[in-house]
Amino acid sequence: MSPRSRPAPADAGAVYFQLFNEIGIIAQLSANRLQRILPHGLTMAQFGLLNHCVRLGDGWGPARLAAAFQVTKGTMTSTLQRLEAKGFIRFDPDAEDGRSKRVVLTAAGRAARDEALKALQPALTDLPEGFPPALAREILPTLERLRIWLDTHR
Repeated sequence: MSPRSRPAPADAGAVYFQLFNEIGIIAQLSANRLQRILPHGLTMAQFGLLNHCVRLGDGWGPARLAAAFQVTKGTMTSTLQRLEAKGFIRFDPDAEDGRSKRVVLTAAGRAARDEALKALQPALTDLPEGFPPALAREILPTLERLRIWLDTHR
């Protein structure tokens, strides 16, 4: 990009605001659409936590999970308690610190996550009508790059 075609700093701020505004609206619309479909009365937060445990492994402490999800410890505790009540996670003692607990995904929790993914598929498969997979594949690397930058600059 030539210096002449680069946006002025004020314009850059407006562009980034528009970008994050669009991402925020997309997040709200997609969460609302998907939450209505989730089985077992799961919320998006609960599904997100189950998905996190499958993707990145379990055994994290509640404080580390709260930091990863950027929510308060109280909010994470509530989410974890609800998942424990459903039998989807359990708390094991921390081997290194007896005062701490580790969150462990149960077989029922893994099955609930897998069932949720299966339930969400029909809501995702109708997207190609207005948003073809090729376009999604094209923008994914850019979104991943933005996520990585934001994650490393918290």
